[in-house]
Amino acid sequence: MIIDTPVTTTTVLCLLMPQLRLEQFSPLILDPLDLVIDEGETVTLSGPSGSGKSQLLRAIADLDQHNGSAWLGATAADEMPAPQWRRKVGYLPAESSWWEELAGQHFSGTPQLDALGLAQTILHSPVAHLSSGERQRLAVLRMLQQQPQILLLDEPTANLDPHHTLLVEEWILKYQQHSSAPILWVTHDPEQRQRVGMRHLEIHGKQVVQT
Repeated sequence: MIIDTPVTTTTVLCLLMPQLRLEQFSPLILDPLDLVIDEGETVTLSGPSGSGKSQLLRAIADLDQHNGSAWLGATAADEMPAPQWRRKVGYLPAESSWWEELAGQHFSGTPQLDALGLAQTILHSPVAHLSSGERQRLAVLRMLQQQPQILLLDEPTANLDPHHTLLVEEWILKYQQHSSAPILWVTHDPEQRQRVGMRHLEIHGKQVVQT
């Protein structure tokens, strides 16, 4: 998928994303799971702390050991080099990594900062001086600028106030609206599940069940 500019309200993406399919898939902490997330579908996931939510997302992104297979459309993850798969998968951890001193050094071009309530001056700020909420919003922009084919979101609004939570939700769903990317979204907020989710999964013990 090739796009020259970041997503804006006027950007139209014509290429549709493939569905995400998991077959007898599991990180080592969970029982095997069969799951299909269709193009343009958002599935939310919740469960107790330590139950395996983050491990499941990391396993799909091929960052942790796992059993079973993951597919994007007709292509299995093990049919391509791991770095190529990871470029297709937009994984947003609860705490993102930052390897340069200044926020702007993590972007190619200028991100759509105002969409998430951020000032342009933030790009010249040291990452270490930013609040957790500012880093979280920048991480969302950084991930979407890479134009991933699927989104794996680990509580992307956990550190945000209600206003900025809605801005982030709107921006992610705008990306999905134009691209039809499947989304697996970890959240503990029942109101957020109602706003963004089409189906909901919960982890009970070692099993992922649909509710």
